[in-house]
Amino acid sequence: METVTLWRPVGPQELDLIRQSGMRAFPPRLPDQPIFYPVTTEEYAVKIARDWNVPASGSGFVTKFEVRKSFLDNYRVEEAGGSAHREYWIPAEELSAFNEAIVGEIEVVAEFR
Repeated sequence: METVTLWRPVGPQELDLIRQSGMRAFPPRLPDQPIFYPVTTEEYAVKIARDWNVPASGSGFVTKFEVRKSFLDNYRVEEAGGSAHREYWIPAEELSAFNEAIVGEIEVVAEFR
């Protein structure tokens, strides 16, 4: 089975919910969050965790995980402001299917305070 490595910057509340899942799933989106945005590089995830999550909530974390390529083939990689800022746009109502496509555990690879 072929997988794709993705990253997701998260704040402390989202990380707590990921931990509650046994490091196996991302929590449902809030009503004002119609899209789930996993990113394609660790560098981009670090930038968001450090520059956005820390000021917003006091800490930021970078998660890393594997997703079945066959699932991601249904989505395009989008550029969010430049070629270094590439991410998938997963509709909130498809997050459960995305979580089912995660292979193994979600791991925390960086922390910023």
